[in-house]
Amino acid sequence: MKLDAIFRPSSVAVIGVSSTPGKVGYVLANNLLKSGYDKPVYLVNVRGGEILGREAYRSISEIPGEVELAVISIPSAFVLDTVMECGEKGVKALIIISAGFKETGHEGAELERKIVETAHKYGMRIQGPNCLGAINTHVPFDLSFASTLPKKGSIGFITQSGALGTAILDWIIAEEIGFGSIVSLGNKADLDEVDFIEAMAEDPDIKVILLYLESIERGRKFLEVATEVVKKKPILVVKGGTSSAGAKAAGSHTGALVGSFLAYQKAFDRAGVILSESMEDLFNYAVAFTEQSLPADEGIAIVTNAGGPGILSTDLIESLGLKMAALSDETKKYLKANLPAAASVGNPVDILGDALPDRYAVALESSLKDSNVHSVVVLLTPQAMTDSLTTAEYVVEIIRKYPEKPVISVFMGGDWVADAVKYLKDNGVPCFNFPEKGIKTLNALYHYARHLRLPELEPPEFSDIDRETVKGIFDGAKADGRNVLFPHEAAHVIKAYGIPAPGSGLAKTADEAVMYAEGMGYPVVMKVVSPDIMHKTDIGGVELNLVNSSMVRIAFEEIMRKSRKAQPLAKIYGITVDKMVPKGREMIIGMSRDPQFGPMVMFGLGGIYVNYLKDVAFRLAPMNVREAQQMMEETRSYSMLKGVRGEAPADIDALREAILRVGHLVWDFPELKDLDINPIFVYEKGKGCSALDVKITLS
Repeated sequence: MKLDAIFRPSSVAVIGVSSTPGKVGYVLANNLLKSGYDKPVYLVNVRGGEILGREAYRSISEIPGEVELAVISIPSAFVLDTVMECGEKGVKALIIISAGFKETGHEGAELERKIVETAHKYGMRIQGPNCLGAINTHVPFDLSFASTLPKKGSIGFITQSGALGTAILDWIIAEEIGFGSIVSLGNKADLDEVDFIEAMAEDPDIKVILLYLESIERGRKFLEVATEVVKKKPILVVKGGTSSAGAKAAGSHTGALVGSFLAYQKAFDRAGVILSESMEDLFNYAVAFTEQSLPADEGIAIVTNAGGPGILSTDLIESLGLKMAALSDETKKYLKANLPAAASVGNPVDILGDALPDRYAVALESSLKDSNVHSVVVLLTPQAMTDSLTTAEYVVEIIRKYPEKPVISVFMGGDWVADAVKYLKDNGVPCFNFPEKGIKTLNALYHYARHLRLPELEPPEFSDIDRETVKGIFDGAKADGRNVLFPHEAAHVIKAYGIPAPGSGLAKTADEAVMYAEGMGYPVVMKVVSPDIMHKTDIGGVELNLVNSSMVRIAFEEIMRKSRKAQPLAKIYGITVDKMVPKGREMIIGMSRDPQFGPMVMFGLGGIYVNYLKDVAFRLAPMNVREAQQMMEETRSYSMLKGVRGEAPADIDALREAILRVGHLVWDFPELKDLDINPIFVYEKGKGCSALDVKITLS
């Protein structure tokens, strides 16, 4: 989606311009006029007159020329009429700075809805309302509260918090970080993060897209768009509202439903979006992406003049799942011949505390030449003899010979290394004061590079799925006024999707119970079916190992008697008769539906310990084979499934297929709100699995 009317407008009207310095309308108009924007600018104030040396029109309809973009900063009560006037004028897009809409409650939300409806009637798009404007350094223009334009660059920034955006602007100007465009989303009444991501993806001036988000309304659309955009440009996100208190605050901030942070994490993982823990990390990563190449493979070398930082860095690399490079024999031989005898020629390459720039040059260049090395971390601690600035100059000179390999520098200290740090940053080499930030930044490059190398996989298709049977069961439950399926119905649903489950039937009489038992074969288990009886075993509502018709008849009467005695007013629908199956290793497959991203499938250790051990993993449905496998491998119980202490390995293939089939089921039926298969027994390799207890709730 191109949004040139916002990012590259051919003319701008600022509506609500004030003649008082410091007022919002004055700041917006003044910033635009001094930003270097060379297209027509029109100022609108209901009193007319002259403001900032220009004629102020009383309304947009008085403006003699065409207006492509209108920026509105007036009280919310007057915005709707102004939007209509803009539509009549032929305006293409609106940036509504004004607050007082959805974020204030029901009346504000209704006003916001009418504004969007009116804008769309005239073919206009809206940024905001309740936003802090937009910036493009390449046009250039400044329609924000920032006092100065940032340096021209290739980073695009989309922020849901306008105030945070203003603070960040001040910081990036001080840090001299180059930016291409910045937009504040506000309430996202019309245009949202998905639209702006699409626009920045098409913008040749933008290389990397950053977002600060509190909520995503169009979760699946975000996933679809981000997955495609990431193939061309990295997307980096900081997510506000990750805690329950933060989510509540985010919801009240924007009037949006925030949803589960876990769902956001899984969506970002699938799309290849990089989730940052802090704003500082976000911008560190962004700078690295604009200035460094991606590593072609695993393998990091460290060059250091101090043992301690080298050890710390090695520990960090290992803890993040990165790999240290094994230097080639040729490299080690060269280093041994050209470094002092006391230097370490392993990895880290420790060139000793008295290292001068030429020693750094030897170690860095030989590391970059090594085919086993795909990135380098250069560590420097200032000693009395250290020439940090000349070392930085050597580092830059050598890096330029090997642009295909990323290099991160860590020059520790303060005033002693300040000039060197500035030189490195000015010449496109990310530089940090401590190893943690530098290696986390390198990890972001590796994370993105790995994602790009992954083969694209689609969820597998299953030809034996019977959707009509499931639809019939769901329709029947709805017709009965039920949103919870009977156990035998739930069993039939998953069997219709090819997930093995024992035979099951709901008996209203002892004769029916015998009929089901004879049909499926003995032994059987019988359980009372009642929404009012939660713990069936405790009240005698379950009978196991019934091996003939006589036992089935007796069990039916006993279950009914005990259930009515324990819960006289309970509504009892009947008694299920299920084929007993051999005991296997107890696992769980479940699903809950996230309001933004839809069905999330869960897998893990099942049985009675699921809520205590919480050994589970999640993925968005539907999943491909790689995701289902990763899901299993993330659990601690996966090692048990592979076989421990002489046990035979479990049928992991059958379990993975069951996960994939559940993914299809919950994706195909949006009305399926919750699903739990607990336990699903998994047997030895080649013997499959069986869903023992299935619970399904419809919305």
